[in-house]
Amino acid sequence: MSNSLVNKRIKCPHCGHHLHLAIDFSAGDQDYYDECPACCKDIHLNLHVDEYHQKLQLFVDADDEQFYN
Repeated sequence: MSNSLVNKRIKCPHCGHHLHLAIDFSAGDQDYYDECPACCKDIHLNLHVDEYHQKLQLFVDADDEQFYN
């Protein structure tokens, strides 16, 4: 993976608003929160870098979904 910056379009799990993210995967796997600009609720983002298959996996869920799964 030569370019360490990828643009992704995601949908807010709370309100459905579409937003664009610039993701820097040079630091490897990441787990963080970002705020939706439309509803101001937290979005949980989990990025997994699979260097063997040269793929990125981005998991998006609501900030409270981990507690109710």
